Amino acid sequence: MTELLHAALGFPTVVFSFLLVVVAAYWLAAATGLFDADDDAAWLGFGGVPAGVTLSLLVAVAWLLSLAGSRVASGPALAAVPVVALAAGWAVVRAAVAPLRRLFPGGGRHSRSDFVGQMCVIRTGAVTSDFGQAEVTAADGSSAIVQVRTTGGDRLGRGDSALIFEYDKDGEFFWVMPYESEH
Repeated sequence: MTELLHAALGFPTVVFSFLLVVVAAYWLAAATGLFDADDDAAWLGFGGVPAGVTLSLLVAVAWLLSLAGSRVASGPALAAVPVVALAAGWAVVRAAVAPLRRLFPGGGRHSRSDFVGQMCVIRTGAVTSDFGQAEVTAADGSSAIVQVRTTGGDRLGRGDSALIFEYDKDGEFFWVMPYESEH
């Protein structure tokens, strides 16, 4: 056990050991409900698998490869172990994530066009032709706060229901109109 601890805290594995502790803290915080682990940062998500999952796998695999490399390499080659571990970990994770894609339909990411035609709830005191926010719920149950605007004389305030009828790509906001449900 002490040999494993020595290897995990020695160069080059210590770089990934620190990151592994960060990943463990991230998932512990997510499991305890301190924040929502749904990851919208898709810059590292592979084919619909959220970035948090992908990055966690990358760190774990790179740590294991670095640990193994530290036992095999010595001298100047030891300095290359973190780079090789990271590159090999990237390749392994890309291949390993492929079967996970089925578990993440849509990858937790939504196209803005998915919200057109949806009902939303106004979250700001008022919505005008140049200001407003609303909360909209996606088909998978997740919610998002989006920028909204009204046309003409429509009056909308906090708590009002509105219908999203168009997305303005240039302004990056949704056009909304009052919505009254039929009870």
